Amino acid sequence: MTQENLVVCSKCGGVNRIPAARRAENAKCGKCKTKLFSGHPEDIDGEIFDRHVARSSLPVLVDIWAPWCGPCRTMAPAYEAAARELEPHVRLIKLNSDNEQAVSARLGVRGVPTMILFYNGREIARASGAMTSGQIVRWVRDHLPSVA
Repeated sequence: MTQENLVVCSKCGGVNRIPAARRAENAKCGKCKTKLFSGHPEDIDGEIFDRHVARSSLPVLVDIWAPWCGPCRTMAPAYEAAARELEPHVRLIKLNSDNEQAVSARLGVRGVPTMILFYNGREIARASGAMTSGQIVRWVRDHLPSVA
């Protein structure tokens, strides 16, 4: 039996099976043909967020942000740089708290930016406040020692 990862497409929400032996960096969604890992975290809706957390076999890091938030805008390039370093071992996504107020409330988000790290469908770490790309990568690796 071959080992495989389940990766959710941030564009269409399709769940993709990627054999562990295959280079995930080049994988495309079987449903919409979008590249699954681009080094650019997609801003997703609540439904696709829930699918990422529930169905992905990879750790999922979500940046909960708001367009009016200065620290959120400041951190956006650092989060993107962290995605280029952490993908395809960790899935990085973004969730606009203004557009997805119900999801933010369900998660207990009290301020933005807030990052939450999920693995196997449950929250394993949370941090609030802007970080540099190095701090984001280090924080993820501290909580997921298997991510080199």
